[in-house]
Amino acid sequence: MPRRRKRARFEQLTEFERGRIIGLREAGLSYRAVASRVQRNSSTVMRVWKQWTDECRTTRKSGSGPRNVTSARDDRHLVRMARTDRTASSRQLAALWSIATGVSLCASSIRRRLLQCGLRARTPLYRIPLTHDHRRLRLQWANQHRDWRADWQHVVFSDESRFNLWYHDGRIRVRRYAGERHLPECIIERHSGRTPGVMVWGAIAYHRRSQLLRIVGNLNSNRYIREVLQPEAVPFLQSLPGAVFQQDNARPHTARIVKSFFAAQQVQLLPWPACSPDMSPIEHVWDVIGRRLARDPRPVASADELWGLKVYRMVIKYLYELTIVRTSKQRKANNPLQNLQDKVLEYGIEMG
Repeated sequence: MPRRRKRARFEQLTEFERGRIIGLREAGLSYRAVASRVQRNSSTVMRVWKQWTDECRTTRKSGSGPRNVTSARDDRHLVRMARTDRTASSRQLAALWSIATGVSLCASSIRRRLLQCGLRARTPLYRIPLTHDHRRLRLQWANQHRDWRADWQHVVFSDESRFNLWYHDGRIRVRRYAGERHLPECIIERHSGRTPGVMVWGAIAYHRRSQLLRIVGNLNSNRYIREVLQPEAVPFLQSLPGAVFQQDNARPHTARIVKSFFAAQQVQLLPWPACSPDMSPIEHVWDVIGRRLARDPRPVASADELWGLKVYRMVIKYLYELTIVRTSKQRKANNPLQNLQDKVLEYGIEMG
């Protein structure tokens, strides 16, 4: 037998429910039968019917219900408090309000007032902390490359990314009623240690993409040369005339032995400012792939299965689709490589 839906406390009748009650009563049903149909108390049905027979209306009287404890001026003061500290919870705001005014106000009232004023609690946008030098170098790099046009077609963007076996990165939500928090179907299990997963390396060019390489364990400079650059990255670059290689400033990428290897192989590198993953299109590729994996309902038992059945096929498929999109005039505006030269200055100014 399905569980009966638990209604929120003091939940008001909708206009549809009021009209339904009137219609069922006019059809000859008793108060108890109507209450069973609309899942309301018999006393509620009686009040709606009495209001209809006495006043010929079903709407609530204006000004009915409990009055607000706060005035319009108090609400403006509350909004200023919330905007001063954007991360303050409703309980913290209630405590600050009690100290400032001497009037007690519950956290639920705080939330209602802020919602009425358009302030809703949302997940914040996370970014890497930037120093003054980081901002200056980002803006300098953006100004140097603001006039690039066809040059971006020769840039090969590369990066590593890690895909978890279980996804607990804030994207999963559970829809439940009040009191169902501890139901087994509303609980997501996770381990306290590091989540198992796979690390991959890939590169994208304007019309091509590299093979996806799996990296097992920690990646150092020697392994980066032996397992990534020699077997895949350098041959891929040599197949593209005039290719420019982009990589971030991770320690395995900027080690002295790696720089010497690039010089010996005559690989042209694109200077890259530190802490700038938002300016690389491949970072957005990883993000889209992570979201697609999170939506995949098929369970995965091990990291090997995640690599063999999911990540490899999905990444290669998406990189191939991304290559096709570049030739479509209808999607030209959404082309990350095509629009990168127009975005770098915007990113630099925004973060500067």
